[in-house]
Amino acid sequence: MNSEQAESLPAQPGRGRLLQVLGVWFGIAAAIGNTIAAGIVRAQGYIAGFLPNVWMFLGVWLLGGIYALVGASSLAELGAAIPRSGGQYNYSRRALGEYAGFIVGWSDWLSTCGTNAAVGLVIGEYLGVLVPALAGYDKTIAVSVLLGFALLQWRGVIWGSAAQLLTSALKSGAFVILVLACFLLGGKSRPSAEVVASAQPVLASGWALALGFMFALQKVVYTVDGWDGVIYFGEEVRDPGRDVPRAIFGSVFSIIGIYFLLSAAVAYVLPMNQIAGNDFALGAAAERVFGSYGDIVIRSIIIISLLSCINACQMFATRVLYAMSCDRLFFRVASRVNTGGTPVVALALSTGVGIAFTISKQFSQVIDMLAFFFVANYTLSFISLFRLRAKEPEMPRPYRAWGYPWTTAIALISSIAFLIGAVFADRENTPWALGLLVASYPLFRVMKWASRRGHSESVST
Repeated sequence: MNSEQAESLPAQPGRGRLLQVLGVWFGIAAAIGNTIAAGIVRAQGYIAGFLPNVWMFLGVWLLGGIYALVGASSLAELGAAIPRSGGQYNYSRRALGEYAGFIVGWSDWLSTCGTNAAVGLVIGEYLGVLVPALAGYDKTIAVSVLLGFALLQWRGVIWGSAAQLLTSALKSGAFVILVLACFLLGGKSRPSAEVVASAQPVLASGWALALGFMFALQKVVYTVDGWDGVIYFGEEVRDPGRDVPRAIFGSVFSIIGIYFLLSAAVAYVLPMNQIAGNDFALGAAAERVFGSYGDIVIRSIIIISLLSCINACQMFATRVLYAMSCDRLFFRVASRVNTGGTPVVALALSTGVGIAFTISKQFSQVIDMLAFFFVANYTLSFISLFRLRAKEPEMPRPYRAWGYPWTTAIALISSIAFLIGAVFADRENTPWALGLLVASYPLFRVMKWASRRGHSESVST
């Protein structure tokens, strides 16, 4: 059976099916929930370390937003034309074959499970600061949060969707209030212009500045990644041809807008030399505005953000495994869906792996190794758009990427450049990532054999 035939494979017979009940707002909420998380407190300090000029510090966010928009146009076409749940896995599998899809799928699934473990432990750490009685129970809190969201999603996609809409609205509102507070109340805490000017670090020039700008832009691109969250739910969106592109572009503008405003608020309250290298610049700004309550305020907001992130990531991971199972690239049992529209076996497996990472605390190296595939997956998606335009010109395309082929080419070239940069920037984990790539092929063959054998046995009985 070829990949085109596998496109129409249903979930395991005798079970429920994915429900087409999601809309634009859920797509935006899923993207905001996944994207705006713990990285929001560290990004400003990292970027200011390379670009300690306030205009360049803010400008790099706008440039990162332009890059995201260029990529969003291409992903919007793919998402509208191939409305399947499971994310970028679907595009690479259809355009480039099952093995390419397998690489994208398993790397996406594992890294998402690892992210949930990391996020859960941060929630435990922050709660331990806010409630001293909980200090030292990071793992217990993280596992409890993962299980809590798993039980919520087990009830059905409507419950998971409602949780995502609520938590994303709360976090967005909290960040807007924080930004307003910084601009309305932070002026009195700013040092005099003379002090700021005298403390301003010397900006690098020439190649050093260009290299610093590249590293800063790379950080922005990594930080805002997740704007394509709606593509994990293609089969569950009521009108994917219309709503997937709207959700993607709405997500890009929302995410870039929030990050830009937060960075501007931090730069308004703190001098650049106090932002550069500060891993908790947002917290420092909150302390300037709210005094001794600043730490409590920012940690509370971050906890809400992280809860939203876990719910979104758990839903993402579940859909990736479900899609691979439907295509017989994973055990067929993972395609079972309950009456509430949740792939229950895929949810259980995703939650179990996340809990295993949490207990062992081995997620860090896994995430670092799979960061290579984060950029590679986008590269494959942009290649897939070119491939499908040539291979399937008659495919219905409710939305067509604006500026094609130039915008897609820019996104592809930029992704390749980022991929090369990632390889050279992290030479410790790159060999491991390449080793995983080599090991993935025999695993791919084993999973194909096992899933097809399981399917044949179930049919014969």
